[in-house]
Amino acid sequence: MNITELSDEEILAIADPWWDELVKYSNNRNYGGFIRNFSRKFREAANEMEIGKQFARSQLTHNLRKERDFLGIIRRGEHVTVLYRQTNEKLPGEWLGRLVLGYEDGEPKIFGATLF
Repeated sequence: MNITELSDEEILAIADPWWDELVKYSNNRNYGGFIRNFSRKFREAANEMEIGKQFARSQLTHNLRKERDFLGIIRRGEHVTVLYRQTNEKLPGEWLGRLVLGYEDGEPKIFGATLF
């Protein structure tokens, strides 16, 4: 199955809880929880030491608000990109959250996650 064939509602049923978990685990600086839904390749690229440095040094990575606004879904190839507006408790302004989803071995997985 190709995730691009799912409806927006079906994609959001996967993406929203996973985004909420990423926010929670980032705020708690919990690396294991943070990467638990990552694809194998993305997990390999998500070096624990580098992510740990981000958790330790960045106000953005551990003061995220639970509230987020869904902005849209982009379908491309075998992946979808779900976009969110994200805010922070301590830093003024808004950030763009990007969650890339696809299937690995028949299961949905996270292939990319960024906040910028």
